[in-house]
Amino acid sequence: MSGREHDPIVVTGMAVEAPGGVDTLAGYWAALSESRDLLGPFPRDRGWPLERMFALAETEGWGVVRDSGGFLDGAADFDAQFFGITPREAVAMDPQQRVALRVAWRALENAGINPADLGDGDDIGCYMGASFTEYGPRGAEVNEFTGYRAVGAALGAVPGRISNCLGLGGPSVLVDVACASSLAAVHLAASAIRNGECEWALAGATCVLGSPAGFFEFSKNNALAADGQCKPYSEHALGTVWGEGAGVVVLERESRAETLGHRIYGTLLGSRINHNGKGAPIAVPSARAQEKLIRATVAAAGIDPELVDLIEGHGTGTAVGDPLELTALQNVYGVPRADGSSPLLGSVKSNLGHAQAAAGMLGLIKALLCGMHGQIAPTRYADTPTTRIDWDAGSLRLADKLSDWTPRAGLRYAAVSSFGVSGTNAHALLAMPALEEETYA
Repeated sequence: MSGREHDPIVVTGMAVEAPGGVDTLAGYWAALSESRDLLGPFPRDRGWPLERMFALAETEGWGVVRDSGGFLDGAADFDAQFFGITPREAVAMDPQQRVALRVAWRALENAGINPADLGDGDDIGCYMGASFTEYGPRGAEVNEFTGYRAVGAALGAVPGRISNCLGLGGPSVLVDVACASSLAAVHLAASAIRNGECEWALAGATCVLGSPAGFFEFSKNNALAADGQCKPYSEHALGTVWGEGAGVVVLERESRAETLGHRIYGTLLGSRINHNGKGAPIAVPSARAQEKLIRATVAAAGIDPELVDLIEGHGTGTAVGDPLELTALQNVYGVPRADGSSPLLGSVKSNLGHAQAAAGMLGLIKALLCGMHGQIAPTRYADTPTTRIDWDAGSLRLADKLSDWTPRAGLRYAAVSSFGVSGTNAHALLAMPALEEETYA
């Protein structure tokens, strides 16, 4: 969208669940601003054959399957009765549906909207990112949950459950472009509002690991961090660490928010998605495609890239992906500035691992909270920047400490990236009003 548009899309509500027991915005901000490590051992309540996993990985020589990740404490918790769902159906539901439903409910409450007051069929959209994580038995297995699996295992039911429970009659769309899913969902939701497909919308993503399959995949490719720590853009980066999480934002036009008295967390100045195209293998990032995407987003926002002081990057801590991303960012946002300022780059994955489909949303909410608190949260391990790029050639710097964020003409500008193993890339630009610090529930 254009930043010059008369009635822009704004964020008026948000909610989050993250590893380490984080399920409030205040808790999320505290963890980020204090640079906490939210990673922990594999959950022991999901029926994963952990000892056999570790032994198999060692026997097969698949690098390492670390007993470390960013896992949601409350992934198995769900008040089925509250949402009008039978107990057996609730157990058959992919936990990603359950988590998305309760986070969406809290995002509406955060926006000052009573979810119970929404009328059946209201012209409200729901765009949610999620990917298959192998929850439950195979479809051909017959058990007490047979009959509930068709919907319980369906990814399309992630937004569908929300729309059904709340009575949302606008578009209800599942977005699965791997790690770019949540920002792609935001882009599509904003486009739908602008095009008149819905009056306002929920947008977000969820990731709950139903099996340890992802650990096997990346272990075989030697892409998991051997020390169980995700170190984005660091010289000591050893690979990524899998995580979980969920986040939902409420999007609406600025005029509607002002009429209804909704608090505005920030304005979505612009968003774009693209693909790496033909060339390298599908899972290999493209600096060329990323730079093209970033430039297109800046052009759509109608702003000078020098206004952007915070960049929440993709930053998975991999030896291939991070340097390519840094090259694209340096070429657009890292051009030396006349005022001598430096845009600060970070990645929430250093705190909680790579939450895959939900990664971009966790980064977007981080950026919004940084803007509202007037501080840029630090990225862990940022004190040892990678030497794979020449930092002195540009102004880009890593956010290695909690820093005050001075607004520019009353606004704070941030960029958020998310790139998928599918080859899809997403980028968004935000502007946050410089208001007095508030307390977030």
